[in-house]
Amino acid sequence: MTLIKSISGIRGTIGGIQGDNLTPIDAVMYAASYGTWVKQQRNKEDYRVVVGRDARISGEMVQQLVMNTLVGMGIHVIDLGLSTTPTVEMAVTMEHADGGIILTASHNPKQWNALKLLNNKGEFLNAAAGQEILDIAESGAITFAEVDDLGKITIHDAYIDLHIDEILELPLVNVSAIKKAGFKVVVDAVNSTGGIAVPLLLQALGVHPVKLYCDPTGHFPHNPEPLKEHLGDLMELVKKEHADFGLVVDPDVDRLAFVDEKGEMFGEEYTLVAVADYILKNNPGTTVSNMSSSRALRDITEKHGGTYTASAVGEVNVVQQMKDTKAVIGGEGNGGIIYPELHYGRDSLVGIALFLSHLAEEKIAVSELRSRYTSYFMSKKKIELTPQLDVDTILKEIENRYSTEEINTLDGVKIDFAENWVHLRKSNTEPIIRIYTEAKSQDEADALADRFIGELKEIAG
Repeated sequence: MTLIKSISGIRGTIGGIQGDNLTPIDAVMYAASYGTWVKQQRNKEDYRVVVGRDARISGEMVQQLVMNTLVGMGIHVIDLGLSTTPTVEMAVTMEHADGGIILTASHNPKQWNALKLLNNKGEFLNAAAGQEILDIAESGAITFAEVDDLGKITIHDAYIDLHIDEILELPLVNVSAIKKAGFKVVVDAVNSTGGIAVPLLLQALGVHPVKLYCDPTGHFPHNPEPLKEHLGDLMELVKKEHADFGLVVDPDVDRLAFVDEKGEMFGEEYTLVAVADYILKNNPGTTVSNMSSSRALRDITEKHGGTYTASAVGEVNVVQQMKDTKAVIGGEGNGGIIYPELHYGRDSLVGIALFLSHLAEEKIAVSELRSRYTSYFMSKKKIELTPQLDVDTILKEIENRYSTEEINTLDGVKIDFAENWVHLRKSNTEPIIRIYTEAKSQDEADALADRFIGELKEIAG
């Protein structure tokens, strides 16, 4: 069992020993540390924080602990109850709140939960802010409110509807074309809050949703990470229902993957590629994804006359790079769509609406749309090192060996060759180097990864 405290939040498995797992004491301590940090940002009379959760079994317990801790600090809480990560992000700005907390462990199994922390822009905290909260928790320097100054909890359960309304108002969401197309779509929401939000969005767009695992009980029917090996039921139901396509979201609805009308994976990396294709067709410009995402985004960006840039891994880094380059679309290859016209956060709901718009305007099948994009194949491996080895020195040696190639050292070492690429980055928590490669065939991607594993071992001696 596990408790992981990092600059991006606190996550762990429910139950067990305090400090080794995510127990009520840990949830209260971290919520109080976040509340203290919120108060340090601005000196004002009233502080407000938005709180929402996915449907996992421990969610209600953890949410009550978190909300009442904030109340004890004199902070008013807007309780969204069952919600989605992008909905909470949008609610922070719409409420002019001082921050937000989402109770979700994203794609982790049901025994996990986590506190995801947002700033007053409804965006994830950067490394400096995350470290400040860790330091507060370590010091225990937390002051609670006097009895007359306690906060209040206000229930607001309309934000999924408001989120959908904002999506329908976007100029590039072609509601009339989608309605005219008469799509039928199978939805796998792994029995979490996507089962509430996605069918509502589809119905608002005139799409017929076929629900699969849309009951928000938190009892995930399969591993909730939206990968091919977990989606057999979705693939079968798409074919059985003669649906136009199927889609799956993770428990907090910030990752999105499609299955075509034949029951074949569209490819998680290609969610962003297809949406970017549509956006760039209408609004040419810059795109961003992280360094471990597919080259296919660069290809489609350059096809539309735009410029692609890569960020360090992590949503907060993608968002910062998008702001720096004024990107029109960006995200992560794991099915995360960030559309700044709506907000700076991964959002499956806006991804679905834009994908449907693309499909409705092109009037083609999903399999045909996928065939338009270059097929790349990825390999993801790792090499374990002895703790005394200096990973930075090893990566520097790789950089020197390939100094004549196109190299990016923003996050580890990424080497772009003409036909493929390799990205080597160290783990922050264990003596491991992760090796990501991409090529035009799976065999080539695997061979490239194995080649670099050999080189790393040789350098490590």
